[in-house]
Amino acid sequence: MRLVKANPALAAVEFDLCRQEDCALAPREGLVRVTSSATLHVHPDLPHARTDSRGGTPMATPAAWAWALAHAILHLGFGHVPAAPGVREQPDACDLAARCVVVNRFLLGFTIGETPEELPAAYPDGDEEQLAARWRRTGLPAAYERCGTAGGEPDLRLVEWQGWYGQPPDHQLAFATALTRTVSAAMDMAGGRRESLDGEPARQRPWQRALSWFIASYPLLAGIASGIRLVADAELARAHGISVAAVNAEAGEIYVNPLRSLDDEEWRFVLAHEMLHAALRHGDRCGARDPYLFNVACDYVVNGWLKEMDVGTMPEGLLYDAGLTGLSAEEVYDRIAGDLRRMRRLATLRGKGVGDILGAPLCPPGDFADLDEFYRRGLYQGLDLHQRQERGFLPGGLVEEIRALSHPPLPWDARLARWFDEFVPRPEPVRTYARPARRQAATPGIPRAGRRFPPEEVARCTFGVVLDTSGSMNRILLGKALGAIASYAEARDVPAARVVFCDTAPHDAGYLPVTEIAGRVRVHGRGGTVLQPGIDLLHRADDFPPGAPVLVITDGWCDVLRVRREHAYLIPQGARLPFSAGGPVFRVS
Repeated sequence: MRLVKANPALAAVEFDLCRQEDCALAPREGLVRVTSSATLHVHPDLPHARTDSRGGTPMATPAAWAWALAHAILHLGFGHVPAAPGVREQPDACDLAARCVVVNRFLLGFTIGETPEELPAAYPDGDEEQLAARWRRTGLPAAYERCGTAGGEPDLRLVEWQGWYGQPPDHQLAFATALTRTVSAAMDMAGGRRESLDGEPARQRPWQRALSWFIASYPLLAGIASGIRLVADAELARAHGISVAAVNAEAGEIYVNPLRSLDDEEWRFVLAHEMLHAALRHGDRCGARDPYLFNVACDYVVNGWLKEMDVGTMPEGLLYDAGLTGLSAEEVYDRIAGDLRRMRRLATLRGKGVGDILGAPLCPPGDFADLDEFYRRGLYQGLDLHQRQERGFLPGGLVEEIRALSHPPLPWDARLARWFDEFVPRPEPVRTYARPARRQAATPGIPRAGRRFPPEEVARCTFGVVLDTSGSMNRILLGKALGAIASYAEARDVPAARVVFCDTAPHDAGYLPVTEIAGRVRVHGRGGTVLQPGIDLLHRADDFPPGAPVLVITDGWCDVLRVRREHAYLIPQGARLPFSAGGPVFRVS
Protein backbone atom coordinates (compact mmCIF):
# COMPACT_ATOMS: atom_id res chain seq x y z
CA MET A 1 0.00 0.00 0.00
CA ARG A 2 2.90 2.37 0.66
CA LEU A 3 4.26 1.70 -2.85
CA VAL A 4 0.87 2.48 -4.36
CA LYS A 5 0.23 5.61 -2.30
CA ALA A 6 3.63 7.00 -3.36
CA ASN A 7 2.09 7.67 -6.76
CA PRO A 8 0.07 10.94 -6.58
CA ALA A 9 -2.39 9.93 -9.33
CA LEU A 10 -3.29 6.60 -7.71
CA ALA A 11 -3.39 8.12 -4.24
CA ALA A 12 -6.13 10.52 -5.40
CA VAL A 13 -8.58 7.64 -6.03
CA GLU A 14 -10.50 6.84 -2.85
CA PHE A 15 -11.25 3.17 -2.13
CA ASP A 16 -11.81 0.74 0.73
CA LEU A 17 -9.76 -2.38 1.39
CA CYS A 18 -11.45 -5.64 2.41
CA ARG A 19 -9.15 -8.29 3.97
CA GLN A 20 -11.74 -10.62 5.51
CA GLU A 21 -10.82 -14.26 5.15
CA ASP A 22 -14.42 -15.30 4.60
CA CYS A 23 -15.24 -12.54 2.05
CA ALA A 24 -17.33 -13.99 -0.77
CA LEU A 25 -15.92 -11.47 -3.27
CA ALA A 26 -12.25 -12.18 -2.52
CA PRO A 27 -10.62 -14.10 -5.41
CA ARG A 28 -9.77 -17.76 -4.80
CA GLU A 29 -6.77 -17.84 -7.17
CA GLY A 30 -5.61 -14.26 -7.66
CA LEU A 31 -4.65 -11.33 -5.50
CA VAL A 32 -7.42 -8.73 -5.72
CA ARG A 33 -10.89 -8.05 -7.15
CA VAL A 34 -12.42 -4.56 -7.36
CA THR A 35 -16.13 -3.78 -7.14
CA SER A 36 -18.12 -0.76 -8.26
CA SER A 37 -18.54 0.25 -4.63
CA ALA A 38 -14.81 1.21 -4.73
CA THR A 39 -13.78 -1.72 -2.57
CA LEU A 40 -10.67 -3.80 -3.20
CA HIS A 41 -11.20 -7.38 -1.98
CA VAL A 42 -7.80 -8.97 -1.45
CA HIS A 43 -6.78 -12.57 -0.83
CA PRO A 44 -4.87 -12.66 2.48
CA ASP A 45 -2.97 -15.98 2.15
CA LEU A 46 -2.12 -16.62 -1.50
CA PRO A 47 0.95 -18.84 -2.26
CA HIS A 48 2.84 -16.85 -4.89
CA ALA A 49 6.49 -15.86 -4.99
CA ARG A 50 8.45 -16.43 -1.81
CA THR A 51 8.25 -17.96 1.65
CA ASP A 52 7.42 -15.80 4.65
CA SER A 53 10.54 -15.10 6.75
CA ARG A 54 8.71 -16.46 9.79
CA GLY A 55 8.37 -19.86 8.15
CA GLY A 56 4.66 -19.63 7.44
CA THR A 57 2.60 -19.91 4.26
CA PRO A 58 4.26 -18.71 1.03
CA MET A 59 3.04 -15.21 0.21
CA ALA A 60 3.30 -12.58 -2.59
CA THR A 61 6.06 -9.97 -2.64
CA PRO A 62 5.27 -6.31 -1.90
CA ALA A 63 6.12 -5.41 -5.51
CA ALA A 64 3.66 -8.00 -6.84
CA TRP A 65 0.95 -6.75 -4.48
CA ALA A 66 1.64 -3.14 -5.53
CA TRP A 67 1.16 -3.99 -9.21
CA ALA A 68 -2.09 -5.86 -8.50
CA LEU A 69 -3.48 -3.05 -6.36
CA ALA A 70 -2.53 -0.48 -9.01
CA HIS A 71 -4.32 -2.60 -11.64
CA ALA A 72 -7.48 -2.64 -9.56
CA ILE A 73 -7.32 1.09 -8.79
CA LEU A 74 -6.90 1.86 -12.50
CA HIS A 75 -10.12 -0.05 -13.19
CA LEU A 76 -11.77 2.55 -10.94
CA GLY A 77 -9.87 5.47 -12.50
CA PHE A 78 -10.66 4.37 -16.07
CA GLY A 79 -14.38 4.08 -15.32
CA HIS A 80 -14.50 0.30 -15.84
CA VAL A 81 -16.56 -0.21 -12.65
CA PRO A 82 -18.82 2.87 -12.38
CA ALA A 83 -21.05 3.15 -9.34
CA ALA A 84 -24.78 3.14 -10.06
CA PRO A 85 -27.99 2.14 -8.21
CA GLY A 86 -30.11 -0.87 -9.15
CA VAL A 87 -29.35 -4.37 -10.37
CA ARG A 88 -26.18 -4.47 -12.49
CA GLU A 89 -25.43 -6.55 -15.58
CA GLN A 90 -21.94 -8.05 -15.48
CA PRO A 91 -19.59 -7.56 -18.47
CA ASP A 92 -18.90 -10.54 -20.71
CA ALA A 93 -15.52 -12.22 -21.20
CA CYS A 94 -14.53 -9.95 -24.13
CA ASP A 95 -15.32 -6.83 -22.09
CA LEU A 96 -13.39 -8.13 -19.10
CA ALA A 97 -10.32 -9.00 -21.18
CA ALA A 98 -10.41 -5.68 -23.08
CA ARG A 99 -10.53 -3.67 -19.85
CA CYS A 100 -7.63 -5.60 -18.35
CA VAL A 101 -5.59 -5.21 -21.55
CA VAL A 102 -6.09 -1.42 -21.51
CA VAL A 103 -5.02 -1.22 -17.85
CA ASN A 104 -1.94 -3.44 -18.37
CA ARG A 105 -0.94 -1.46 -21.44
CA PHE A 106 -1.07 1.74 -19.39
CA LEU A 107 1.00 0.15 -16.61
CA LEU A 108 3.80 -0.64 -19.08
CA GLY A 109 4.67 3.05 -19.13
CA PHE A 110 3.36 3.92 -15.67
CA THR A 111 5.35 1.36 -13.74
CA ILE A 112 4.12 0.48 -10.26
CA GLY A 113 5.62 -2.52 -8.50
CA GLU A 114 6.58 -5.66 -10.44
CA THR A 115 4.73 -6.86 -13.55
CA PRO A 116 3.93 -10.61 -13.44
CA GLU A 117 6.16 -12.64 -15.77
CA GLU A 118 3.27 -14.64 -17.24
CA LEU A 119 1.64 -11.57 -18.79
CA PRO A 120 2.22 -10.65 -22.48
CA ALA A 121 5.04 -8.19 -23.28
CA ALA A 122 2.88 -6.20 -25.76
CA TYR A 123 -0.79 -5.43 -26.21
CA PRO A 124 -2.96 -4.48 -29.21
CA ASP A 125 -4.01 -0.88 -29.90
CA GLY A 126 -7.53 0.41 -29.41
CA ASP A 127 -9.80 1.32 -26.51
CA GLU A 128 -11.99 -1.06 -24.49
CA GLU A 129 -15.01 -0.88 -26.78
CA GLN A 130 -12.98 -1.40 -29.96
CA LEU A 131 -11.08 -4.38 -28.57
CA ALA A 132 -14.22 -6.03 -27.18
CA ALA A 133 -16.12 -5.58 -30.45
CA ARG A 134 -13.17 -7.00 -32.45
CA TRP A 135 -12.88 -10.07 -30.23
CA ARG A 136 -16.61 -10.74 -30.38
CA ARG A 137 -16.23 -11.02 -34.16
CA THR A 138 -12.94 -12.91 -34.32
CA GLY A 139 -12.80 -14.68 -30.97
CA LEU A 140 -10.92 -13.89 -27.78
CA PRO A 141 -7.17 -14.68 -28.07
CA ALA A 142 -5.95 -17.10 -25.42
CA ALA A 143 -3.05 -14.79 -24.50
CA TYR A 144 -5.47 -12.19 -23.11
CA GLU A 145 -7.88 -14.47 -21.21
CA ARG A 146 -5.97 -14.27 -17.90
CA CYS A 147 -4.67 -10.65 -17.89
CA GLY A 148 -6.43 -9.68 -14.67
CA THR A 149 -5.51 -9.94 -11.01
CA ALA A 150 -7.97 -12.69 -9.99
CA GLY A 151 -6.47 -15.63 -11.85
CA GLY A 152 -8.99 -17.19 -14.18
CA GLU A 153 -11.89 -15.32 -12.52
CA PRO A 154 -13.17 -11.82 -13.36
CA ASP A 155 -11.16 -9.23 -11.43
CA LEU A 156 -13.99 -6.66 -11.39
CA ARG A 157 -17.60 -6.90 -10.27
CA LEU A 158 -20.50 -4.48 -10.70
CA VAL A 159 -22.64 -4.24 -7.56
CA GLU A 160 -25.60 -2.10 -6.56
CA TRP A 161 -24.77 1.33 -5.16
CA GLN A 162 -25.91 1.40 -1.52
CA GLY A 163 -25.47 5.10 -0.83
CA TRP A 164 -28.32 6.65 1.13
CA TYR A 165 -27.96 10.15 -0.32
CA GLY A 166 -26.10 12.11 -2.98
CA GLN A 167 -24.63 10.97 -6.27
CA PRO A 168 -22.23 8.05 -6.65
CA PRO A 169 -18.58 9.17 -6.58
CA ASP A 170 -16.87 9.84 -9.92
CA HIS A 171 -13.55 8.00 -9.58
CA GLN A 172 -12.74 8.60 -13.25
CA LEU A 173 -12.83 12.39 -12.81
CA ALA A 174 -10.72 12.21 -9.63
CA PHE A 175 -8.07 10.11 -11.38
CA ALA A 176 -7.99 12.35 -14.48
CA THR A 177 -7.58 15.48 -12.33
CA ALA A 178 -4.79 13.91 -10.27
CA LEU A 179 -3.04 12.63 -13.41
CA THR A 180 -3.12 16.12 -14.91
CA ARG A 181 -1.56 17.54 -11.74
CA THR A 182 1.13 14.85 -11.83
CA VAL A 183 2.07 15.59 -15.44
CA SER A 184 2.16 19.32 -14.71
CA ALA A 185 4.41 18.71 -11.70
CA ALA A 186 6.70 16.52 -13.83
CA MET A 187 7.03 19.30 -16.40
CA ASP A 188 7.80 21.80 -13.64
CA MET A 189 10.46 19.46 -12.28
CA ALA A 190 12.01 19.05 -15.74
CA GLY A 191 12.07 22.83 -16.15
CA GLY A 192 13.72 23.35 -12.77
CA ARG A 193 10.66 24.99 -11.22
CA ARG A 194 10.06 22.10 -8.80
CA GLU A 195 12.54 19.89 -6.96
CA SER A 196 10.30 16.79 -6.78
CA LEU A 197 6.86 15.61 -7.84
CA ASP A 198 5.42 15.82 -4.36
CA GLY A 199 7.55 18.71 -3.11
CA GLU A 200 7.03 22.43 -3.08
CA PRO A 201 7.83 24.46 -6.20
CA ALA A 202 11.54 25.26 -6.46
CA ARG A 203 12.61 28.75 -5.53
CA GLN A 204 12.95 30.82 -8.68
CA ARG A 205 16.08 32.76 -9.40
CA PRO A 206 15.68 36.54 -9.86
CA TRP A 207 16.01 36.41 -13.68
CA GLN A 208 13.37 33.66 -13.79
CA ARG A 209 11.04 35.79 -11.68
CA ALA A 210 11.67 38.71 -14.01
CA LEU A 211 10.76 36.62 -17.06
CA SER A 212 7.62 35.32 -15.33
CA TRP A 213 6.64 38.92 -14.55
CA PHE A 214 6.69 39.82 -18.24
CA ILE A 215 4.52 36.82 -19.12
CA ALA A 216 1.98 37.58 -16.39
CA SER A 217 1.99 41.37 -16.11
CA TYR A 218 3.45 43.11 -19.17
CA PRO A 219 1.46 42.43 -22.35
CA LEU A 220 3.82 44.26 -24.72
CA LEU A 221 6.60 41.69 -24.24
CA ALA A 222 4.57 38.75 -22.91
CA GLY A 223 4.51 36.96 -26.26
CA ILE A 224 8.26 37.32 -26.71
CA ALA A 225 8.99 36.30 -23.11
CA SER A 226 6.88 33.13 -23.42
CA GLY A 227 8.95 31.95 -26.39
CA ILE A 228 12.43 33.09 -25.37
CA ARG A 229 14.83 30.72 -23.60
CA LEU A 230 16.99 31.81 -20.66
CA VAL A 231 20.43 30.21 -20.41
CA ALA A 232 22.06 30.84 -17.01
CA ASP A 233 25.48 29.16 -17.12
CA ALA A 234 28.42 30.68 -15.30
CA GLU A 235 31.03 28.71 -17.30
CA LEU A 236 29.45 29.69 -20.60
CA ALA A 237 29.28 33.35 -19.52
CA ARG A 238 32.93 33.29 -18.48
CA ALA A 239 34.07 31.57 -21.69
CA HIS A 240 32.32 34.13 -23.91
CA GLY A 241 32.98 37.21 -21.79
CA ILE A 242 29.35 37.93 -20.85
CA SER A 243 29.38 40.38 -17.97
CA VAL A 244 25.60 40.60 -17.43
CA ALA A 245 23.62 39.33 -20.43
CA ALA A 246 23.64 38.83 -24.19
CA VAL A 247 21.07 37.71 -26.75
CA ASN A 248 20.98 35.63 -29.92
CA ALA A 249 17.85 36.34 -31.92
CA GLU A 250 18.33 33.42 -34.34
CA ALA A 251 18.40 30.86 -31.51
CA GLY A 252 15.76 32.68 -29.43
CA GLU A 253 18.08 32.61 -26.40
CA ILE A 254 19.14 35.13 -23.76
CA TYR A 255 22.38 34.30 -21.94
CA VAL A 256 22.64 35.66 -18.41
CA ASN A 257 25.57 35.58 -16.01
CA PRO A 258 24.19 33.95 -12.82
CA LEU A 259 27.08 35.36 -10.78
CA ARG A 260 25.88 38.96 -11.19
CA SER A 261 23.87 40.10 -8.19
CA LEU A 262 21.03 42.26 -9.51
CA ASP A 263 17.62 42.70 -7.89
CA ASP A 264 14.32 41.79 -9.56
CA GLU A 265 13.75 45.29 -10.96
CA GLU A 266 17.20 45.39 -12.54
CA TRP A 267 16.74 41.95 -14.09
CA ARG A 268 13.45 43.14 -15.59
CA PHE A 269 15.30 45.99 -17.25
CA VAL A 270 18.05 43.67 -18.51
CA LEU A 271 15.64 41.08 -19.96
CA ALA A 272 13.45 43.75 -21.58
CA HIS A 273 16.59 45.27 -23.11
CA GLU A 274 17.65 41.95 -24.66
CA MET A 275 14.13 41.02 -25.79
CA LEU A 276 13.79 44.32 -27.67
CA HIS A 277 17.17 43.73 -29.33
CA ALA A 278 15.90 40.37 -30.59
CA ALA A 279 12.34 41.37 -31.48
CA LEU A 280 13.35 44.51 -33.40
CA ARG A 281 16.00 42.49 -35.29
CA HIS A 282 18.82 44.91 -34.49
CA GLY A 283 21.40 42.36 -35.60
CA ASP A 284 19.92 42.15 -39.11
CA ARG A 285 19.53 45.92 -39.43
CA CYS A 286 23.25 46.53 -39.03
CA GLY A 287 23.97 46.16 -42.77
CA ALA A 288 27.42 47.46 -43.71
CA ARG A 289 27.79 49.45 -40.47
CA ASP A 290 30.28 48.60 -37.76
CA PRO A 291 28.47 45.87 -35.71
CA TYR A 292 29.74 47.05 -32.31
CA LEU A 293 28.95 50.74 -32.91
CA PHE A 294 25.50 49.87 -34.20
CA ASN A 295 25.00 47.74 -31.07
CA VAL A 296 25.96 50.78 -28.96
CA ALA A 297 23.51 52.96 -30.90
CA CYS A 298 20.72 50.43 -30.35
CA ASP A 299 21.58 50.33 -26.62
CA TYR A 300 21.14 54.09 -26.34
CA VAL A 301 17.73 53.89 -28.03
CA VAL A 302 16.44 50.84 -26.13
CA ASN A 303 17.60 52.10 -22.72
CA GLY A 304 15.93 55.44 -23.38
CA TRP A 305 12.66 53.71 -24.22
CA LEU A 306 12.77 51.51 -21.12
CA LYS A 307 13.39 54.51 -18.86
CA GLU A 308 10.44 56.32 -20.45
CA MET A 309 8.22 53.26 -19.97
CA ASP A 310 9.51 52.80 -16.38
CA VAL A 311 10.20 49.11 -16.90
CA GLY A 312 12.41 47.96 -14.03
CA THR A 313 15.49 49.82 -12.87
CA MET A 314 18.45 50.47 -15.14
CA PRO A 315 21.64 48.96 -13.65
CA GLU A 316 24.62 51.23 -13.20
CA GLY A 317 26.99 51.66 -16.10
CA LEU A 318 24.52 51.15 -18.97
CA LEU A 319 24.42 53.51 -21.94
CA TYR A 320 21.93 56.36 -21.67
CA ASP A 321 21.86 59.90 -23.03
CA ALA A 322 18.75 62.06 -22.69
CA GLY A 323 19.98 64.15 -25.61
CA LEU A 324 19.39 61.21 -27.98
CA THR A 325 15.70 60.87 -27.08
CA GLY A 326 13.45 60.46 -30.11
CA LEU A 327 16.23 59.38 -32.49
CA SER A 328 16.31 56.04 -34.29
CA ALA A 329 19.23 53.63 -33.97
CA GLU A 330 20.45 54.62 -37.43
CA GLU A 331 20.42 58.31 -36.52
CA VAL A 332 22.27 57.66 -33.26
CA TYR A 333 24.86 55.62 -35.18
CA ASP A 334 25.51 58.54 -37.53
CA ARG A 335 26.11 60.78 -34.53
CA ILE A 336 28.48 58.52 -32.61
CA ALA A 337 30.44 57.12 -35.57
CA GLY A 338 32.69 60.19 -35.64
CA ASP A 339 34.27 59.50 -32.24
CA LEU A 340 35.41 55.91 -32.58
CA ARG A 341 38.07 56.07 -29.86
CA ARG A 342 35.62 57.11 -27.15
CA MET A 343 32.90 54.74 -28.31
CA ARG A 344 35.22 51.73 -28.20
CA ARG A 345 35.56 52.25 -24.45
CA LEU A 346 31.81 52.09 -23.81
CA ALA A 347 30.25 48.96 -22.27
CA THR A 348 27.16 47.03 -23.27
CA LEU A 349 25.47 44.42 -21.10
CA ARG A 350 28.02 41.93 -22.39
CA GLY A 351 31.04 44.04 -21.41
CA LYS A 352 33.39 46.81 -22.51
CA GLY A 353 34.17 46.95 -26.21
CA VAL A 354 31.92 44.00 -27.18
CA GLY A 355 28.29 43.93 -28.27
CA ASP A 356 25.53 42.01 -26.51
CA ILE A 357 23.86 41.10 -29.84
CA LEU A 358 25.44 37.78 -30.76
CA GLY A 359 25.70 36.51 -34.31
CA ALA A 360 25.54 32.80 -33.49
CA PRO A 361 24.00 30.68 -30.70
CA LEU A 362 26.35 29.70 -27.88
CA CYS A 363 24.43 26.48 -27.22
CA PRO A 364 23.93 23.66 -29.77
CA PRO A 365 21.28 24.72 -32.30
CA GLY A 366 17.87 23.10 -32.35
CA ASP A 367 14.73 23.25 -34.48
CA PHE A 368 13.29 26.74 -34.47
CA ALA A 369 10.12 28.27 -35.82
CA ASP A 370 9.96 31.12 -38.32
CA LEU A 371 11.68 33.71 -36.13
CA ASP A 372 10.66 36.71 -38.21
CA GLU A 373 7.03 35.71 -37.84
CA PHE A 374 7.46 34.91 -34.12
CA TYR A 375 9.02 38.27 -33.19
CA ARG A 376 6.71 40.26 -35.47
CA ARG A 377 3.52 38.61 -34.21
CA GLY A 378 4.64 38.68 -30.56
CA LEU A 379 5.41 42.41 -30.57
CA TYR A 380 2.38 43.45 -32.62
CA GLN A 381 -0.09 41.43 -30.54
CA GLY A 382 1.61 42.64 -27.36
CA LEU A 383 1.27 46.26 -28.50
CA ASP A 384 -2.41 45.78 -29.28
CA LEU A 385 -3.06 44.15 -25.89
CA HIS A 386 -0.97 46.77 -24.06
CA GLN A 387 -2.95 49.63 -25.59
CA ARG A 388 -6.38 48.03 -25.19
CA GLN A 389 -5.74 47.36 -21.51
CA GLU A 390 -4.18 50.83 -21.05
CA ARG A 391 -1.17 49.33 -19.32
CA GLY A 392 1.07 52.41 -19.45
CA PHE A 393 3.05 54.85 -21.59
CA LEU A 394 4.93 53.67 -24.68
CA PRO A 395 7.45 55.90 -26.53
CA GLY A 396 6.38 56.98 -30.00
CA GLY A 397 9.60 55.71 -31.57
CA LEU A 398 9.03 52.20 -30.20
CA VAL A 399 5.41 52.14 -31.35
CA GLU A 400 6.49 53.30 -34.82
CA GLU A 401 9.10 50.54 -35.10
CA ILE A 402 6.66 47.85 -33.93
CA ARG A 403 4.05 48.98 -36.45
CA ALA A 404 6.70 48.96 -39.17
CA LEU A 405 7.62 45.38 -38.20
CA SER A 406 3.98 44.32 -38.44
CA HIS A 407 4.11 44.90 -42.20
CA PRO A 408 6.51 42.26 -43.55
CA PRO A 409 8.95 43.47 -46.22
CA LEU A 410 8.40 42.67 -49.86
CA PRO A 411 10.17 39.52 -51.05
CA TRP A 412 13.37 40.02 -53.02
CA ASP A 413 11.86 39.05 -56.37
CA ALA A 414 9.02 41.56 -56.04
CA ARG A 415 11.50 44.37 -55.23
CA LEU A 416 13.66 43.29 -58.16
CA ALA A 417 10.61 43.56 -60.43
CA ARG A 418 10.02 47.11 -59.19
CA TRP A 419 13.64 47.94 -59.97
CA PHE A 420 13.15 46.66 -63.52
CA ASP A 421 9.98 48.75 -63.86
CA GLU A 422 11.84 51.88 -62.78
CA PHE A 423 15.15 51.62 -64.64
CA VAL A 424 14.66 49.24 -67.56
CA PRO A 425 12.42 50.97 -70.14
CA ARG A 426 9.84 49.01 -72.08
CA PRO A 427 10.17 49.37 -75.87
CA GLU A 428 7.40 51.58 -77.23
CA PRO A 429 6.06 50.82 -80.73
CA VAL A 430 5.63 53.66 -83.27
CA ARG A 431 2.80 54.00 -85.77
CA THR A 432 3.74 53.90 -89.44
CA TYR A 433 1.78 53.71 -92.70
CA ALA A 434 4.72 51.94 -94.33
CA ARG A 435 3.54 48.81 -92.57
CA PRO A 436 -0.18 48.05 -92.84
CA ALA A 437 -2.16 47.20 -89.77
CA ARG A 438 -3.53 43.71 -89.26
CA ARG A 439 -7.06 45.10 -89.63
CA GLN A 440 -6.33 46.54 -93.07
CA ALA A 441 -7.63 43.46 -94.89
CA ALA A 442 -11.03 43.81 -93.24
CA THR A 443 -11.41 47.41 -94.45
CA PRO A 444 -9.32 47.75 -97.62
CA GLY A 445 -10.77 51.17 -98.37
CA ILE A 446 -9.63 52.69 -95.09
CA PRO A 447 -5.86 53.14 -94.62
CA ARG A 448 -4.73 52.05 -91.16
CA ALA A 449 -1.27 52.55 -89.64
CA GLY A 450 0.63 49.56 -88.37
CA ARG A 451 3.08 49.40 -85.49
CA ARG A 452 6.75 48.51 -85.36
CA PHE A 453 9.72 48.75 -83.04
CA PRO A 454 12.46 50.92 -84.55
CA PRO A 455 16.03 49.65 -84.05
CA GLU A 456 17.05 52.59 -81.89
CA GLU A 457 14.10 51.90 -79.57
CA VAL A 458 15.01 48.25 -79.24
CA ALA A 459 18.66 49.06 -78.52
CA ARG A 460 17.64 51.48 -75.78
CA CYS A 461 15.66 48.88 -73.82
CA THR A 462 18.32 46.66 -72.35
CA PHE A 463 20.42 46.17 -69.22
CA GLY A 464 23.72 44.63 -68.23
CA VAL A 465 24.40 41.64 -66.02
CA VAL A 466 27.79 41.15 -64.35
CA LEU A 467 27.75 37.59 -63.04
CA ASP A 468 30.21 36.32 -60.42
CA THR A 469 31.24 32.82 -61.57
CA SER A 470 33.94 32.23 -58.98
CA GLY A 471 34.32 28.96 -57.13
CA SER A 472 32.47 30.25 -54.08
CA MET A 473 29.24 30.99 -55.95
CA ASN A 474 26.29 28.77 -55.09
CA ARG A 475 24.53 27.03 -57.99
CA ILE A 476 21.14 27.57 -56.33
CA LEU A 477 21.80 31.32 -56.17
CA LEU A 478 22.84 31.32 -59.84
CA GLY A 479 19.68 29.47 -60.86
CA LYS A 480 17.29 31.66 -58.88
CA ALA A 481 18.95 34.90 -59.97
CA LEU A 482 19.16 34.04 -63.67
CA GLY A 483 15.61 32.67 -63.69
CA ALA A 484 14.20 35.82 -62.07
CA ILE A 485 16.10 38.08 -64.48
CA ALA A 486 14.90 36.14 -67.52
CA SER A 487 11.26 36.09 -66.44
CA TYR A 488 11.07 39.82 -65.66
CA ALA A 489 12.96 40.82 -68.79
CA GLU A 490 10.66 38.71 -70.96
CA ALA A 491 7.59 40.17 -69.25
CA ARG A 492 8.82 43.68 -70.12
CA ASP A 493 9.49 42.81 -73.79
CA VAL A 494 13.24 43.34 -73.35
CA PRO A 495 14.76 41.61 -76.41
CA ALA A 496 18.28 40.97 -75.07
CA ALA A 497 20.63 41.67 -72.17
CA ARG A 498 24.38 42.22 -72.13
CA VAL A 499 25.95 39.50 -69.99
CA VAL A 500 29.51 39.48 -68.64
CA PHE A 501 30.87 36.51 -66.65
CA CYS A 502 33.65 37.29 -64.18
CA ASP A 503 36.06 35.23 -62.12
CA THR A 504 39.74 36.16 -62.42
CA ALA A 505 39.02 37.87 -65.75
CA PRO A 506 35.89 39.07 -67.56
CA HIS A 507 34.25 36.92 -70.25
CA ASP A 508 31.95 38.97 -72.48
CA ALA A 509 28.99 36.86 -73.63
CA GLY A 510 27.56 39.76 -75.64
CA TYR A 511 23.84 40.33 -76.04
CA LEU A 512 21.82 37.24 -75.18
CA PRO A 513 18.09 36.73 -75.74
CA VAL A 514 16.36 36.86 -72.38
CA THR A 515 14.90 33.40 -72.90
CA GLU A 516 18.42 31.98 -73.05
CA ILE A 517 19.82 33.69 -69.96
CA ALA A 518 18.59 31.00 -67.56
CA GLY A 519 18.56 28.05 -69.95
CA ARG A 520 21.37 27.67 -72.44
CA VAL A 521 24.00 30.01 -70.97
CA ARG A 522 27.38 28.35 -70.57
CA VAL A 523 29.05 29.71 -67.44
CA HIS A 524 32.75 30.35 -67.88
CA GLY A 525 35.36 30.53 -65.17
CA ARG A 526 35.07 29.23 -61.57
CA GLY A 527 38.33 30.84 -60.45
CA GLY A 528 38.81 33.78 -58.09
CA THR A 529 36.52 36.81 -57.74
CA VAL A 530 37.48 40.08 -59.51
CA LEU A 531 34.38 41.90 -60.76
CA GLN A 532 35.68 45.42 -61.46
CA PRO A 533 37.08 44.47 -64.93
CA GLY A 534 33.61 43.30 -65.93
CA ILE A 535 32.11 46.63 -64.79
CA ASP A 536 34.79 48.53 -66.73
CA LEU A 537 34.06 46.45 -69.84
CA LEU A 538 30.43 47.63 -69.82
CA HIS A 539 31.51 51.22 -69.17
CA ARG A 540 33.77 51.19 -72.25
CA ALA A 541 31.46 49.21 -74.58
CA ASP A 542 30.30 51.37 -77.49
CA ASP A 543 27.25 49.18 -78.13
CA PHE A 544 26.00 49.38 -74.52
CA PRO A 545 23.63 52.38 -74.01
CA PRO A 546 24.96 54.92 -71.46
CA GLY A 547 21.62 54.98 -69.62
CA ALA A 548 21.23 51.19 -69.29
CA PRO A 549 21.43 49.89 -65.70
CA VAL A 550 23.72 47.11 -64.48
CA LEU A 551 22.76 44.22 -62.21
CA VAL A 552 25.65 42.61 -60.30
CA ILE A 553 25.11 39.04 -59.08
CA THR A 554 27.64 37.92 -56.48
CA ASP A 555 27.95 36.05 -53.19
CA GLY A 556 29.65 39.03 -51.50
CA TRP A 557 33.19 37.59 -51.60
CA CYS A 558 34.42 40.07 -54.18
CA ASP A 559 36.56 43.17 -54.61
CA VAL A 560 35.39 46.73 -53.98
CA LEU A 561 33.31 47.90 -56.95
CA ARG A 562 32.94 51.36 -58.49
CA VAL A 563 29.93 51.58 -60.77
CA ARG A 564 29.28 54.92 -62.50
CA ARG A 565 25.73 54.24 -63.65
CA GLU A 566 22.46 53.05 -62.18
CA HIS A 567 23.04 49.59 -60.68
CA ALA A 568 21.82 47.03 -58.13
CA TYR A 569 23.21 43.97 -56.39
CA LEU A 570 21.77 40.47 -56.05
CA ILE A 571 23.37 38.53 -53.16
CA PRO A 572 22.39 35.51 -50.98
CA GLN A 573 20.37 35.95 -47.80
CA GLY A 574 22.72 36.63 -44.89
CA ALA A 575 25.68 37.71 -47.09
CA ARG A 576 27.28 41.15 -46.89
CA LEU A 577 29.10 43.26 -49.41
CA PRO A 578 32.62 44.38 -48.38
CA PHE A 579 31.74 48.01 -49.21
CA SER A 580 28.88 50.48 -48.97
CA ALA A 581 26.55 49.79 -51.88
CA GLY A 582 25.63 52.72 -54.09
CA GLY A 583 22.47 51.00 -55.32
CA PRO A 584 19.76 48.74 -53.93
CA VAL A 585 20.75 45.31 -52.61
CA PHE A 586 18.38 42.39 -53.21
CA ARG A 587 18.94 39.36 -50.97
CA VAL A 588 17.91 36.04 -52.51
CA SER A 589 16.17 33.82 -49.93
